[in-house]
Amino acid sequence: MEDKNFMKYIYELHKDMMAKNFTLVYDGEITHQITKAFTSLAEDKMESYSEDSSIKRKVFHVMVECLQNLSRHAEEYEYKGSKGLYSNGIFIVGRMGKEGEQYQVITGNAVDNKRVPELRSLLEKINNLDKDGLKELFKKQIREGTMSEKGGAGLGLIDIARKTGEKLEYDFVEMDENNDFFLLRTKITRNIK
Repeated sequence: MEDKNFMKYIYELHKDMMAKNFTLVYDGEITHQITKAFTSLAEDKMESYSEDSSIKRKVFHVMVECLQNLSRHAEEYEYKGSKGLYSNGIFIVGRMGKEGEQYQVITGNAVDNKRVPELRSLLEKINNLDKDGLKELFKKQIREGTMSEKGGAGLGLIDIARKTGEKLEYDFVEMDENNDFFLLRTKITRNIK
């Protein structure tokens, strides 16, 4: 009975992914080889859509920035009941809208909940700036930004917002007393002809 329920779960998961137009879903360690494989898979998929080269560049840029954020900043987290399995996070790419008018790149990873207020503040700041404000913030962070223990000053998030012209959607879901799950969704709007 348990095997049958598991198989039904996999089928329902597949249906949900198809309904949401997720073309790539990955959970696990992010390496340089994984990043190369994902960009290659995304390129093949966008070729099948005869996608414009400017959109391809934006999608690739966002994918690489998001994957770098996962590989550099995700806390390694052992999920309870997973028999010692660790995850750096989840990475999803898909299209959304009735005519696939936007691509979306979604990441999720564990973060130490002590970092949440600072990260939330940066995301709010980014979302409240226009194009010129983002450009100035990017320059300021390069000049005087405080680097985190893991080497970031928020430049990747600022750059994603600059390149896409879209607000960053995010949420923090409590995992346990020390960690939250940080979800980030970035949209890249296509020019539909």
